[in-house]
Formats: sequence, structure tokens, C-alpha cells
Amino acid sequence: MSSAPLPQPVELPVDERASHDRLSTQLVRFVLTGVLSAVVDFGLLNLLMWAALGHTAAKALSFVAGTTTAYLINRRWTFRAEPSRRRFLAVVALYAATFALQVGLFSLLYLWLPRLGLGEAWVRVVAFVIAQGVATAVNFVVQRTVIFRLR
Repeated sequence: MSSAPLPQPVELPVDERASHDRLSTQLVRFVLTGVLSAVVDFGLLNLLMWAALGHTAAKALSFVAGTTTAYLINRRWTFRAEPSRRRFLAVVALYAATFALQVGLFSLLYLWLPRLGLGEAWVRVVAFVIAQGVATAVNFVVQRTVIFRLR
């Protein structure tokens, strides 16, 4: 008597698994990824400013490093999406908009916050946190509802 082979498990394509992730799961993953990316961003910002690069140029470079880290992790882990040219171009457009938002907001706050009597280190931290928070909220909403939307 021959036995039939056991059925093999079927692995869902990456995009189909993402549709089963709840909002809370995606949000937690997005925040964890954001924390890591913020460490990259803020660490590089301070390193570049320590090396005497101006605050706007330093923030621009640190933003690129942080958002590249975030995209690579979020695409695969948070939203479980296969790479695609269309999705990549959409993310580039989103990051261009949030780049302007985050660097502009950081630069404005960096110049305005000293009027409150904050020292240089506090100005840098507060400006970074506010700019990062606004950009993170915009990024999550657009990525979840437009770029990596559930089918």
C-alpha cells in the first residue's frame, strides 16, 4: 500500500500576509522601526554637527540615512510588501515631502526655541523630537492608506 505525499504548507505571498496584520500590529512595528531609524537619524545629526557641519545640512543628511533605514525595514517587516518600482517611487515622493516638512520644521524650531531660554542641547533635542513626530505621523498614515494599502 502506497501512501500519498502529505500536502505541503502554502506560504502566502508577502502582500497577502500583510492584509491579515491588524492596525495595532502594524503600528507597533512602525513605531519600533521608527525608534531605530530615529537613533540612526539623531546619532548622525549629532556626529555631523560635532564635525562642524551646519544644522540644516546635517539634518538633511541624517534624514536621508534615517528614512532609508525606515523604508527598508517597514517595507519588509511592517507592511510585508514585495519591492516594486511603483511602490518605491511612491515612497520617494512621500519622503521628499516629509523631507521638506521635517528639515524645514527642525530648522525653524532650531532658530525659534532659543527664545524660550533653552540651551543648545535642549534646542536640538526638542526641535528633533517635534519634527520627527510630525513626519512620523504623516509617514504612517500615507504608507498605510496609500502606498501599502490593504487590498
